[in-house]
Formats: sequence, structure tokens, C-alpha cells
Amino acid sequence: MTRTDITIAAIHGKTPRIHDSAFIAPGCRILGDVEIGPDVSIWYNCVIRGDVNRIVIGARTNVQDGSVIHCDSPKENNGAGWPTIIGEDVLIGHLAMVHGCVLHDRAFVGLGAIVMSSATIESDGMLAAGAMLTGNKTIGARQLWSGRPARFLRDLTDAQCADMQDGVANYVENGQAHKAALGG
Repeated sequence: MTRTDITIAAIHGKTPRIHDSAFIAPGCRILGDVEIGPDVSIWYNCVIRGDVNRIVIGARTNVQDGSVIHCDSPKENNGAGWPTIIGEDVLIGHLAMVHGCVLHDRAFVGLGAIVMSSATIESDGMLAAGAMLTGNKTIGARQLWSGRPARFLRDLTDAQCADMQDGVANYVENGQAHKAALGG
């Protein structure tokens, strides 16, 4: 089987830069000023749109099926706008929306969660499934936040942080298996 139905395109003179080891699944749309690092997996039907600012996705991060990553353009009230900067070893669950924010190394965004412009998730921080992190909020290192709007719930244990990193390793391995199966 061959890779089909993927859009990778330049816009406004900016072309996506995707590491050769990354897995980009069929149905994905990747546009503009986007940088995707080594061993990243972008799963089926994701949209990553760097048309009005830049998007960086660090090594071994996975963006699961149906997720949308965008950024915020410069405006009078936000200076340079809000790029989306995603660190290494980040887990982004199915159908998440990540917009103009910073996700530090080992951050976790749950299924169907929303991270809005100017929000931050620090290392090993977790936004629960279905939660919405509003602008100018920061999930601290090793904190779990949940709800709409999201609020601090509790600190994460060492075991929970280790489980997240096991998930990263599993997604790297599974991404390479899908890449091989699809002829990429």
C-alpha cells in the first residue's frame, strides 16, 4: 500500500520542514511554517496549519488522529502573535485542538482537549481529556488540570509521569510500523 491523500504545501513563502524519520499518516494537511522533528508521528486526518505564524513539533512527539494545530497571527493587542511551540516527547490525544500555545517537553494533552492561545503546559504537565486550558493559564510541571475551563486538580505521581513516557515510546514504535506498512 502507498501513502495517499496527504497535503504538504507552502503558503506565504513558507514550506513545511519534516524530518525523514517522521510518520505522516494519510489524510493529514500540513501547511506553511511548520517544523516537524525526528521520530514524530502525525496520525490520520490531522491538520497542522502554519499559515499565520510558526509551528514547531519536537522529536518523538505524537499528534493523534483528527487533531488540529494552529497558531495566532500578529495583531495590535498581541505583538508578534502566538506561534505554537511543542517540545519533545509530547503526547497529544485524539481530536485535540492546540492553538498558539507552548507545550514543554513531556507535556500531555488529553483526548478532545483544547489548549488556547497564550496558554502553557510545563514539562510533565497534563491537561485531562475534554478539558479546555484558556489563554494566559499555565499548567505547572507535574500538575494535572481538568474541566472547562481547566483548573488544577492534583499533582502527578512518578508512576503517572513514567506511564506518559511509556506512551511516547509506544507511539514512536507504532508510528514506524504504520510508516512501513504504508510504504513510507
